[in-house]
Amino acid sequence: MDKFIIKGGRRLEGEISVSGAKNAAVAIIPAVILSDEPCILENVPNISDVTISLKILEEMGAKVETINRTSFRIDARSIRNYEVPYDMARKMRASYYFLGALLGKFGKARVSMPGGCPLGDRPIDQHLKAFSALGADCNIDHGMVDVEAKNGLKGNQIYLDVVTVGATMNAILAGVRAKGLTIIENAAKEPHIVDLANFLNSMGADIMGAGTDVIKIRGVDYLRGTTYAIIPDQIEAGTYMIAAAATKGDIIVKNIIPKHLESITAKLEKIGVKIEEYDDSLRVWTEGPLMRSSIKTMPHPGFPTDMQPQIATLLTLAEGTSIVTEGIWDHRFRYVEELRRMGADISVDGKVAVIEGTGRLMGAPVKACDLRAGAALIIAGLAATGTTEIEDIYHIERGYEEMDKKLRGVGADIVKRSFPEIEVKQSL
Repeated sequence: MDKFIIKGGRRLEGEISVSGAKNAAVAIIPAVILSDEPCILENVPNISDVTISLKILEEMGAKVETINRTSFRIDARSIRNYEVPYDMARKMRASYYFLGALLGKFGKARVSMPGGCPLGDRPIDQHLKAFSALGADCNIDHGMVDVEAKNGLKGNQIYLDVVTVGATMNAILAGVRAKGLTIIENAAKEPHIVDLANFLNSMGADIMGAGTDVIKIRGVDYLRGTTYAIIPDQIEAGTYMIAAAATKGDIIVKNIIPKHLESITAKLEKIGVKIEEYDDSLRVWTEGPLMRSSIKTMPHPGFPTDMQPQIATLLTLAEGTSIVTEGIWDHRFRYVEELRRMGADISVDGKVAVIEGTGRLMGAPVKACDLRAGAALIIAGLAATGTTEIEDIYHIERGYEEMDKKLRGVGADIVKRSFPEIEVKQSL
């Protein structure tokens, strides 16, 4: 079992570089299946979700060649199988993007119900609604999702009942090879949706309106190979911004797109964090006390749900009472119990957390219960007095590339250590 051991109280100073976006990479990698030629992907983050996605492609018959640490050449032309290996699909939520890509390519797909972080009920009904609108029959049987368009995919109007990133992306993946015009209404607007559309357009797809709530796609018969660099990760950038604020630090966050961070920057400035914006970087520092705030997570361009645990952790160090409302997921406050072990004063009622800022946290043994919760515990450990041990860090490694190494580069005392698994023998 691996743990992060953090000795808190050290101010972060220096420069930290952001990797490629997890949420873009896990959709763009399956999208390569749609290409009729090899593709080169650059700025790919070295995280476990990416490793699994590439392994799925290989298991299905694709040729994946490592060019360097962040670049891969993928030739998916040899894929003949439309079923994703069960064990791998179960390891990550984003495996459902293989449904849209395989359906677009072969007219059918078979993928297990996805795994990933336990954030509450995350049905795929809107995904299936999109596939059905394009002419596919959809069935769920024994944990497997089967979709098939026996008469081929045909463009159609798709109205999503709720704003959902996953269903928007899957509708795009299926729609690019459908005959005629597909219109997605009430589409999500996140930067990684725009990135997926840009990637497909660079191969010859005809997608308009990505980043707005109406996306129009004219289906094409052929998609050429391309070389494409994935956008920087806005959530990773936001996490390091908050880590700097929590430690009263002063850091430069590099390799970013500042516009993608506007909602995060605006909230941090209200809390009292100083931010200076450059072309592809930000300087983040604090001078005075942190101030209480009210935050509600919303679909883009609102404050992202993937930043909620991190900013809630920061607000435990602020003065006064803060209120955090989760507008997306049902069970996103599972990490609160762990923060309480560190001295946080937080009460939760449904989707609302009330935080009484204590101004200080204390080191303690804690467990990461999901990806972003794990990042929040790292921030808490950096700011806390004493030593924090974080278990189940595999959650963190799903979405953050070498987080411990990057933080050490700006002065954090954090190490990754392996501990033997303790077997509990039941006495007879």
